[in-house]
Amino acid sequence: MCGITGLLSSTSSINIIKHVKEMTSLLAHRGPNSEGFWSQGNIGLGHRRLSIVDLSTNGSQPMKSYCERFIMSYNGEIYNHLELRSELEISGAAPKWQGHSDTETLLAAIVHWGLDEALCRSHGMFALALWDQAEKSLSLARDRMGEKPLYWGWAGQDLIFGSELKALRSHPDCPQKINKEAFNQYLRFMYIPAPLSIYQGIYKLEPGTILNVNGSAPSLPPKKPIRPSESHGSVSIRRYWDLNSEIEKGANNPLLSEQEALPMIEDVLSKAVKRQMISDVPLGAFLSGGIDSSAIVALMQKQSDRPVQTF
Repeated sequence: MCGITGLLSSTSSINIIKHVKEMTSLLAHRGPNSEGFWSQGNIGLGHRRLSIVDLSTNGSQPMKSYCERFIMSYNGEIYNHLELRSELEISGAAPKWQGHSDTETLLAAIVHWGLDEALCRSHGMFALALWDQAEKSLSLARDRMGEKPLYWGWAGQDLIFGSELKALRSHPDCPQKINKEAFNQYLRFMYIPAPLSIYQGIYKLEPGTILNVNGSAPSLPPKKPIRPSESHGSVSIRRYWDLNSEIEKGANNPLLSEQEALPMIEDVLSKAVKRQMISDVPLGAFLSGGIDSSAIVALMQKQSDRPVQTF
């Protein structure tokens, strides 16, 4: 699962690494295998690791790119990272690989293609914090459908972020006031839609978006949530992927018959399951007996040389 956290301060008077370590410690349940920290100047990143791919220290985070321009704390899995590695190697843009983690692959992809293009090429679930040492900029990004959580907001003069609200709350200046609009949405929908969180001034990064802080973060928070294509001082949010655009593409190219749809669905599902079976630890699935879980487990067994075990 893993957990990420960190902060970007607009003042140099605080102990960055102290706050980051306190925030990261509250995510230990997300990453029981190891923890890591990195800080420089007014920026600090923390990471708790659940080791799935590349169990060695070569997969430890926060991780530096081979050119040392980027430092990333990342939660998730890029299912097509071996394909991306192959593309990088064919184009001559691959570094001398230190391990076989998808984290190292994603960093190399960012170096070569840039953040937006690298994320568009990546199939998976993720939330990440990326520090650009050349531009002195921070980027926060979330996967297309928002499978991995990422919260952010202001704590006094610090911009804080993390996988869970409890990590942010460890900062002494983190807002504690309940957001009444978010509470109303919770009572209506039984969850709080992005970009709001239960706390006023703390937000969920919307799926398929990148938040960028160019230089120092503003010392004061915005009066309302920043939405994609909007900005607040040096903070801006943009979309790298849009669900409505994908729906429109599908509507413009409809399937004409069941006979056409069935083999396409089987092919897409088979490829998706195969990609998600890359692991250096044993794999498992929740089998409830319904059509969806039964189909997934059947495809897993079809593509695996390990016997099925049921519990």
